[in-house]
Amino acid sequence: MSVVVVYVHGLWLTGIEGALLRKRLAAELDADTRAFSYASVKSSVSTNAQALGKFLLGLRADTLHLVGHSLGGLVILKLFESDATDALPPGRIVFLGSPLNGSRSAQNLARLPLGTTLLGRGVREELLIPRERCWRGQRDLGVIAGSLSVGLGKLVGARGAPNDGTIFVDETRLPGISQHLVMPVSHTGLPFSKSVARQTSAFLRSGKFMV
Repeated sequence: MSVVVVYVHGLWLTGIEGALLRKRLAAELDADTRAFSYASVKSSVSTNAQALGKFLLGLRADTLHLVGHSLGGLVILKLFESDATDALPPGRIVFLGSPLNGSRSAQNLARLPLGTTLLGRGVREELLIPRERCWRGQRDLGVIAGSLSVGLGKLVGARGAPNDGTIFVDETRLPGISQHLVMPVSHTGLPFSKSVARQTSAFLRSGKFMV
């Protein structure tokens, strides 16, 4: 049976940063991997979610897993809020440091000159306005949050409560998810961490982290 893992990158990134993670997941899961690239600043999350859906429908796989880093998790979440996933092969999902309950760092940055321009349309729509979200359980969904507080987010207030230097741990929680895991990794370091890759592959394989 063919297994495909699709990596969806975060804000200001292109997917290239996920190459090492994809390589590790390919080896652990005996899978083919793909990176979905989207306009994280210029386009809305809804538009990017629609594009992701079309991209996934073009893949041939018996099992289709998704991994979203940061804003990429919101793109995946938005996709599964629609009916566009009904025709997709079965699989599991892992989010890495995704701000599912807003982002205090983004809100602080938005108050600065040109802040909202830097953050882009997707962040303005999804993270600066309070939203009630939950996971409806279409697939097993695991979330990995970082607790190593190192990153640019420190400059705009990512300090105090446990955080990964950009996103607070409590911002990565969501009602309905299967499992939540906190690891001593920074926000930027999540796609590069060997331990995160092992935990991600474990969840994609079995629906459980190694705890």
